[in-house]
Amino acid sequence: MELTLKEGYKQTEIGIIPKDWETIKIGDSLLFKNGLNKESEFFGYGTPIINYMDVFKNFGLTKSDIKGKVFLNSQELNNFSARKGDVFFTRTSETQEEIGVSAVLLENIDNCVFSGFVLRGRPVNKKVASEYFQYCFIPDYVRTQIIAKSSFTTRALTNGRYLSKVTIALPPTLEEQKAIATALSDVDNLITNLDDLIAKKKAIKQGAMQQLLTPDEKWETKTIKELATYRRGSFPQPYGLSKWYDDINGMPFVQVVDVDKNNKLKPETKQKISLEGSKKSVFVEKGTIILTLQGSIGRICITQYDAYVDRTLLIFESISSDISKYFFMLSVWLKFQIEKENAPGGIIKTITKEALSKFEISFPDIDEQNRIAEILSDMDKELEELAAKKEKYEHIKQGMMQELLTGKTRLV
Repeated sequence: MELTLKEGYKQTEIGIIPKDWETIKIGDSLLFKNGLNKESEFFGYGTPIINYMDVFKNFGLTKSDIKGKVFLNSQELNNFSARKGDVFFTRTSETQEEIGVSAVLLENIDNCVFSGFVLRGRPVNKKVASEYFQYCFIPDYVRTQIIAKSSFTTRALTNGRYLSKVTIALPPTLEEQKAIATALSDVDNLITNLDDLIAKKKAIKQGAMQQLLTPDEKWETKTIKELATYRRGSFPQPYGLSKWYDDINGMPFVQVVDVDKNNKLKPETKQKISLEGSKKSVFVEKGTIILTLQGSIGRICITQYDAYVDRTLLIFESISSDISKYFFMLSVWLKFQIEKENAPGGIIKTITKEALSKFEISFPDIDEQNRIAEILSDMDKELEELAAKKEKYEHIKQGMMQELLTGKTRLV
């Protein structure tokens, strides 16, 4: 069946774009160079250096985004310079999804350089606005090309030769390129403002928790062993056999990675357990408190759905009627925060059921517990609403990029 094109559009190797747009290879506008490699003793002081995470976390880079420092000689400063308008790409990563992610340097920074984990693309002409460079490598049709042209053995790897061959769609004027970038930047600013507000609300909640959960002389104190019964989860041995998993028809299988920092399970578990595997695991109903004992130790939540639970987590099977489930969960969470502060390097490397059983929890009468829980749960609800709002803006941005960066919607 022959495809009928909308008037004013044309078919290209990357899809349908307006007739007055063109397709260009990245290498037509950017000249690539590998970054600096240097011995570890030269890092931590000296001049700013753009690193992998700086690029991975930002579309546009400013001085405040660049945390690394390196000591260099004058020749290295010249050979690996970074200046306003340069585009940086992640050169190597553990997954292909993280390869070739880009960010543009938005301001001149004295003596700034870039590391060997990133590539510098320096503009060789003024055909593409630097603002447009912040967004034109994000659409799926570009990411698909970048991943396809990368190599992968133990790590994903790209280089200037690979990236130079990637094709992008380009509006005919700098005016239209900048208009597209401005529209997307406005949404980015909304998302950034929400991130800042969420961080502020989280800090307020943590301060409130510290205050509300600090005991006074009227509170009772008991050990976790006195307040609860608990057991570890389980998983069939040996680990990793494919027959234990069923990502299509299986049940949620909770591992440490599935317990989020917000005292909730992630919406979906990373893996699902098969019927055969579930017979050798531990089932928990929705509303059960579970606690991580390995890896990210001390994460705790009340489960939002039925699931099977790995042996790296503790399952609280029953809680004393003296203490509410929500208050108990937060008290255990806070106890771990205190323990982490006292641990070397701020990290608890291991925790046993026996050590945990000696943790002391202080609590007021049940009415005050409920009042405290109501205050903190209202804060949780506000954070969830803000997170949902942020997710909505991110979806809007994805849709806008699909429309604006392929010319389906024109701004000028």
